[in-house]
Amino acid sequence: MARYIAGRLVETVVALLIMSFLIYGLIGLMPGDPIDIMVQADPNLTTADAARLKALYGLDKPLMERYVNWLEAALQGDFGYSRVHNAPVLEVLLPRLGNSLLLMGLSFIFALLIALPIGVYSAIRPYGARDYAINFVALAGISIPVFWFALMLIYLFAVEWSLLPASGMRSIGTADTGMEGLLDRAKYLVLPVLALSAASVGGFTRFVRASTMETMRHDYIRTARAKGLSERRVVLKHGLRNAMIPVVTIIALSFGSLFSGALITETMFSYLGMGKLIYDSILGNDYNLALVGLLFATLLTLIANLAADICYAWLDPRISYGGESGS
Repeated sequence: MARYIAGRLVETVVALLIMSFLIYGLIGLMPGDPIDIMVQADPNLTTADAARLKALYGLDKPLMERYVNWLEAALQGDFGYSRVHNAPVLEVLLPRLGNSLLLMGLSFIFALLIALPIGVYSAIRPYGARDYAINFVALAGISIPVFWFALMLIYLFAVEWSLLPASGMRSIGTADTGMEGLLDRAKYLVLPVLALSAASVGGFTRFVRASTMETMRHDYIRTARAKGLSERRVVLKHGLRNAMIPVVTIIALSFGSLFSGALITETMFSYLGMGKLIYDSILGNDYNLALVGLLFATLLTLIANLAADICYAWLDPRISYGGESGS
């Protein structure tokens, strides 16, 4: 397993290098650059000033040479400077990354805590009134647009009932630390977490139901029942563990869509996360910030897929990597 994980980490580094080149190239092909924007914003800057600034920042060099220079600096820990925020890229990005991970992590956990028991319950009692109701609600959750659901949450809980704040991350004047700060932060997270997890709950529920129903038809389930095991033990020990193998794949693949959904959610609730930061940096031609932010998003997706492969070996000891036992 250790050798396999080491190999996957090497593949992750290679994938990040390829993605960095592709993203850098696509951003470099965008019309205009920071110097052109500066010239347009300041009428006192002349064409000669623009040429001098481009030479100073290396923007007059070929795209490949600029990428190599950026990569050499990045390998030394220098990811450039954010033009919009007037600060180093990592100084701007890391707090936003923490905010996004908190939002996505809570949404992910909330979705699983709801989808797993409901999906299993629906699978072991299929084709009844409750099963049809669960499927209907799950399908509705998948079909409802995130931005519309966010608007409905804001209207009901913030405008109509005045129970929760409509946007933001914390109340003005509230301390960042201590129980008071924690409760205040949690209050602002409720609506974004509900909005982001709505579609995930529906999708995970349907996948858990389908996978569990398929697993419960296998011969080893009938054998376990014939041995006199309780239905609860049959479902949880023999059924659910094997049913989770394809579900883990769906969960890992959905991590990228969860991140894209976070962009809409962060925009709707004015949440200072990485998705909104990347979107604003692309619109503002903040090349360094957009590039590093997209690379972080790629890294998170690759880590999620590696975690899924490790979970396979934990769920099914028969799965091995590189000739080693997965248990």
